[in-house]
Amino acid sequence: MSDETIEFRGVRRTFGVTVALKDIDVTVRRGTVHAFVGENGAGKSTALGVLAGRLKPTGGTVTVFGRELPYGDPRACLRDGIAAIYQELTTIPALSPEANVFLGQTFSRFGFLAESRMRRRYVALCERLGVEAKPKGTIAGRLAVADQQLLEVLRALQVDAKVMLFDEPTASLAEHERDAVLTLMERLRDDGITVIFVSHHLEEVLRVCDDITVFRDGAVVSSRPRSEWTHTSMVDAMLGRDESGQMLKEIESGEGASRAPSRRAGTPLLRAEGVSLPGAIEDVSVALQGGEILGLGGMVGSGRTSLLRCLAGLEPRSRGRLWIDGEEVGWPRTVRRALSYGITLVPEDRKGQGLGLALSAADNVVMSDFGAASRFGFVRPSRLRQIATEEAEPFGFAPGRIRSVAGHLSGGNQQKLLLARAANRRPRVMLVDEPTRGIDVGAKGEILVKLQEMVAAGMSIVFVSSELEEVSGVSDRVLVFNAGRVVAELEREAGITPASILGHVLVEETR
Repeated sequence: MSDETIEFRGVRRTFGVTVALKDIDVTVRRGTVHAFVGENGAGKSTALGVLAGRLKPTGGTVTVFGRELPYGDPRACLRDGIAAIYQELTTIPALSPEANVFLGQTFSRFGFLAESRMRRRYVALCERLGVEAKPKGTIAGRLAVADQQLLEVLRALQVDAKVMLFDEPTASLAEHERDAVLTLMERLRDDGITVIFVSHHLEEVLRVCDDITVFRDGAVVSSRPRSEWTHTSMVDAMLGRDESGQMLKEIESGEGASRAPSRRAGTPLLRAEGVSLPGAIEDVSVALQGGEILGLGGMVGSGRTSLLRCLAGLEPRSRGRLWIDGEEVGWPRTVRRALSYGITLVPEDRKGQGLGLALSAADNVVMSDFGAASRFGFVRPSRLRQIATEEAEPFGFAPGRIRSVAGHLSGGNQQKLLLARAANRRPRVMLVDEPTRGIDVGAKGEILVKLQEMVAAGMSIVFVSSELEEVSGVSDRVLVFNAGRVVAELEREAGITPASILGHVLVEETR
């Protein structure tokens, strides 16, 4: 075992009868950026969890620079210099940036916080990475997500981490924020820190990584230098078939599930005017035709999600006017009111806002209408599972997993459950926020195809994604957001591209 590498040798991990890691062998070189890629459920995040000390391997060994890992002990792993930065941030919004950096490791003198000393150390850590320290008085909760991730990196540097694990760090970021995170990884590598990076954004992997390991079905398919990989070869290795990327390519080129052009003339199915939410959006108007996918383009924080939440009745402080089929109705200040209009939301935070993680997959699909699975006031488990299977299977959810606990499923399968639950309500308008966030290429293709099929069957969808290729690929029209306002409307017939969406955003930002 080399003292210049991290070595996984014959590492196996099981969860009951499920084998998550199948005797994997991986070598990570010191001072490099190494990517773990694969479909959801392929084993990459489980391997990261073993290295971070969250999971004990069922078999095999892991050595870090010549020392065997303290299995199943995150604190011990952190003391040994292994720090993990997850997609779900651990910053405390009400605290300052420096206070977040020193969580659990504050400087003190005579029993009092040494705030000036912590501030100096915070500034020094920022200078080490070549990033700007935030001014005094800044509140972490007001920072961009990329800046909050930076605080977690600085926290790891403060404890002298030699290995940093990034699990989907760019999944919810806009393009310029992704660039900042990737640049940060490069600076960490230049500073001698070993970085292991899990991502579904294969372009990012090819840009920043020195070595790439592909997982499939809990096993390592191949581990090679970046120079030996292309986007196509990675997708083929992940999915195990030559035509693996064809479905997604067709979607992104506008050739997915066929459907008739949406109605552009006549009364919109949904029309909202003057939609405003203090601090988020101002005077936004939107019209949605029947049988249409309306994309919302723009950067994270531009107002796209806020508009969806207002229409879904989740923002009581919002105001506006709403028409359904040409008839004005009361503004939806509650979810119940929005549902009564046939409007349902698939939220971007599937774990925090969407799923009951402790419940079964079947319960999560049918929870909005348990009455359909009941008789004389009692839920019939067999009927519940039947309904759930019928709703989830068209999204690519395996029927054999319908009894599984939702919290134990991969991100792609969790997303399919959310979409199946929304479809089970038979809405007229589905508001879909980041449906492919943090999921693999195969699941992404299945979801995007199904959304187009639902529109072909008569539903209308408002679609938000930070992947501008997806927005341009599936949308009939795109409203471009910037700073809480709609700055442009793009039509499919005139051509919608990621560049045209981003171009309108950048033009507005330079004004």
